[in-house]
Formats: sequence, C-alpha cells, structure tokens
Amino acid sequence: MAQIPVLGLKHRKKQRAVLATVQIPKKSFVWSTLVLVCFVGFTFSSVWLLLPGFHSWQPAAATVTTVVKPNIIVTETVEFPDETVVFLKYPPSTPLFTKDDLYCHYVTPNLSQYPESVENDELSGQQLVRCPLIKPRGVLTSLSVESTGDTFPVGPTRRWNSLAYEAMIDRDNTTIVFVKGFNLRGGKQSDPSKFKCVFGWDVKNPKFVLQSDAVSVAQEVVRCNTPMSILNNPQRVIGSNMNQPIKVSVRMVGKQPLESTASPQRRLQPNLPGQKQHEMCVCTMLRNQASFLKEWIMYHTRIGVQRWFIYDNNSLDDIDDIIKVLSMDGNINVTRHVWPWVKTQEAGFAHCALRARDVCEWVGFMDVDEFFHFSTGMSLLDILRNQSNYPSSKVAELRVSCHNFGPSGLKHVPAQGVTMGYNCRMIAPERHKSIVKPEALNSTLINVVHHFHLKSEFRYANMDRNVIVINHYKYQVWDVFKEKFYRRVATYVSDWQQERNVGSRDRAPGLGTRAVEPPDWSSRFCEVIDTGLKDRVAEMFTDPNTGKLPWQNH
Repeated sequence: MAQIPVLGLKHRKKQRAVLATVQIPKKSFVWSTLVLVCFVGFTFSSVWLLLPGFHSWQPAAATVTTVVKPNIIVTETVEFPDETVVFLKYPPSTPLFTKDDLYCHYVTPNLSQYPESVENDELSGQQLVRCPLIKPRGVLTSLSVESTGDTFPVGPTRRWNSLAYEAMIDRDNTTIVFVKGFNLRGGKQSDPSKFKCVFGWDVKNPKFVLQSDAVSVAQEVVRCNTPMSILNNPQRVIGSNMNQPIKVSVRMVGKQPLESTASPQRRLQPNLPGQKQHEMCVCTMLRNQASFLKEWIMYHTRIGVQRWFIYDNNSLDDIDDIIKVLSMDGNINVTRHVWPWVKTQEAGFAHCALRARDVCEWVGFMDVDEFFHFSTGMSLLDILRNQSNYPSSKVAELRVSCHNFGPSGLKHVPAQGVTMGYNCRMIAPERHKSIVKPEALNSTLINVVHHFHLKSEFRYANMDRNVIVINHYKYQVWDVFKEKFYRRVATYVSDWQQERNVGSRDRAPGLGTRAVEPPDWSSRFCEVIDTGLKDRVAEMFTDPNTGKLPWQNH
C-alpha cells in the first residue's frame, strides 16, 4: 500500500485544514496520478493558446510533420481531381529536390513513378511535389529520394473539395481565408452570422481552438476578426525550427470546420501615404502558356505595364525558364507564384489584388491571349494619368471592351506571334476586362473575373472604344484552342466538357462540349479584317537587320 498526504478536515468546528495520511491501493494510486496529469496537461494547453508565444508542447491530435532528412518536412498533402500535391518545407540554404530526384510510391496498385513536376514557390517558401493520381484506386503513400533511398510517408491526405487553403492578415487586422467547399453563389454576399473562423493547431479539435466571428463572406473568400493572441504572434508554431504553424479554418454554425492548410502568417503592409512604387501592374492566372508569355509581356511592358504577378495554375511547360529569361531584362519586373488550387480564378485574383495593393496604383486583370490596343497611339500610362488628374471623379475602375479574334484562316501557330498572325475578328465587341485601383476594392473582394465590386464611394467608367480596346485572341488555331477543354480556371464558369450552360457566352458558339475539331474551324469567327495592332507591333518591335520580332525563336 502507498501513503500520500491529502488535505482533510480534522475538526469541523475549527474548519482547519491539516495534513492527514490515508492508505490507498497501489492500483488506485496509479489511476489517480494519470487523471491528475491529464487534467493539468489539458488546462495548460488551453491557456497556452491564449498567450503571446508558444512553446514546444504539441496536442496529440495535431497533424504530425514527417522528416525525410533533418529539417526537411512534409507540411501538407492535398488530393486534387487528377493529382496529389505534397508540400515540402526546407531550412535555409538547403539544396532543393528536382523532379529527377524523387519517386512517388503507391499502393493498390503497387508501383512507383516520377512526379509530374516539382515546383519551388518563393512566396510561401515551400516546394510542391505533384504526383499523378493513379486510377482506379491508387493511393499515394510516400516519396523517396532516388540517390539515397530515403523514403518518407506523405502523412494524412486532405481532400481539395473541402478545404481552407490560403490565408493572410489584412491591414485592418482581419484575417482573410480562402476556402473551397461551401458552394456559395458567385457575385453575391452571404450572411456572415452563419460562419465562424477557427484558429488552432488542430482546427477539428474544439478543445484546442479559438473562434471568431465572420465579418464578410462572399464566393470563396471569408473575412474574420483575428484573436489578439494571433495578431501578437502570427508566426507561432509547435515546437522549434520549422514545425507546423497555427492554422485557420472556417465553419458554418452548427457544423465542423473545413480541413485546413492555411496559416495566417502573411501580414499585409499598412497603407502608407505617398505615391505607389508602380503606376500600372497586371495580374493573370495561367496554365501551360509559356510559349505565348514573351510576346504578351514584352508588348505590354513597352506600352506601360511595370509589374507582373503571374499565378501559375499547374503548368507542365517551361514557364519557369521563360520567366527567368524575361527577368534578365532590366525593364521587366515579373514574378511567378505557384497556385495549385484548381478552378479558383476569382479567389486568385482577390489574392493578387491584396498583394498588388501595396505597390501598384492600378492593376489590370487579364489573360495571356488579351492585348491592349490604342488606336490613337497613346500609351497605357497616358490614359491612367488622365484619370489621376481628376481625383474628384472617384473613378476607380476602367472597363475596356474586348474584340474576339478567330483563327484567321490559319491551321498552325503563327511563328511571329498572335498579334501578327490573327487579323480577323467578330464585328461586335463582347464583354470587358478591367483596370482597377486596388485601394478602392470592396472589402468582400467579390469579382466575376471581368470586374471587381468597389467601395460605395467609387465608381467605374466605360472606356471609349476609339481610344482603347482589348484584342482578345480567343479562338486560335485548333491545337491551341483545344487545350481549353482540359479545365477552366474560373470557379463559376462551367468546364467545356460539362453538359451545363451550353449556350453561355463563355463557350464557343456551335462547338458543343467535345474537343473535336470542326472542318471549318480555321474560317470561323471572321467578320472583319483588323490589322491595327499588327501594324503597330511590326513598327514597334521589328528588328531592322533581321526582320524578326524579339519573341521569335532565333
């Protein structure tokens, strides 16, 4: 039998606590000790989440990081419709893996193969290993290093269709969370009282989280109040070195939170007085457009674009090499952000608008097959400065009409580029794209690809088509156009192969839902010859000695 001191009452009248000795069985002593330890541990953990800093305690239910070599960590694994992406975190100065260094290992069937790509994302400080999805039931279990044989499991896999995937803390100290899975209506606000943000190491465990109210909810963007303890230290982590940081998720009232890969570590800069670093910037989201990037960026840089934000949505071409070549030109300021989240163009544009807001006065949101054209010979900066001369007008969005060009009789990709090759278009313009002041965007960040919602005190202006238009090389030769059938990047636009909204203007008239080339494709969408931009590009860029354009292969 074991003896332990307990606090007792010796005399009821005196109400004095005295030290007594009792006899208890050893088995009961063990169980009492375990209960006491669990109680103290739970109390400590719950209070510790509220303190300004974190120590090395880790709740048992939290995601466990996996180490392949010292300090190289698997932080997340996410399963998409056609691939599984493994996120790796490296310590500073560690050599990064390449595609040829790694194998993806599966069970049912039991096989191994190289990843489709390995991408380095400087913005998040992570490396993304993209392993193809093996059908019908292939399960990714691990990655291995070819040269050393080191093998490491990928850990728990999260499903893309229900996930909080990105987050940042805004200037007003609210946390903005980008989510997938609520299926909210496009272009509309939802009732924020029906949503809560959840902060913690394990967002599914209610014992270890902080909750806050949603301020606004629209499309795939949720804005919430940020707990003070998170604001004091958004970088807080479990343990030391590079272990898991605190995460944020969103839940509907009465329901479980979404799974989360989102950490509110990125803090946006306060609004500083004075002129922005750049007058004109461009955000775009693309996939496998490397062969068209040089022409697009070189042309628009010449007419006034000063900063480029490229959101790469799972390209498999040599886009990284192209951007490195372009960056060597001192006049071109371009960065690539790896954005693996499929069908999230609206959310990606909102994310980009927040990043660009710190350094850009105006931002254009457009695609790689869209080119500004000025029939009067003005530059983009001329137009923007004219608007800035009248601040009292409160114009914060310029809507530019689009002319859709067809294949123009071509059957092969034009060697001199799209602006030189395609010269036949539809007569009537269709839709518009926008140049906006990011400071004027509505806090919900609602956008429908073509334009954003503005704060109530600002307005938009429709630009005169005699001054500026966009040449949209929408219907190119079939080998280029058929790539659209793979998957649309926009959330609220049906994919080409879906039997839904078949008559929408987002589709090619008369084409249907199958990637089968019509016999007359090369002659379609041709109502008027328009060589205005072609003539200007030839004048601006043709080398007088070689007769070639700078983006042509030499």
